[in-house]
Amino acid sequence: MLTKYIHEAMKLARYKILEDGSYYGDIPGFRGVLANADNLEECRDELQDTLEEWILLGIRLGHNL
Repeated sequence: MLTKYIHEAMKLARYKILEDGSYYGDIPGFRGVLANADNLEECRDELQDTLEEWILLGIRLGHNL
């Protein structure tokens, strides 16, 4: 169930190339879940890691996800 939630959330991710050539990514509706990396693949990986940490912290704190 958690894997499916993460997979579906990652489908909402937005990416853009910044002026310095790095990639920025975020997921609308997931405040504070963002990433920045040198290439798109690293940005996706970092974004997913951040999302997973965000979810686990939210569960620990009792937030509604």
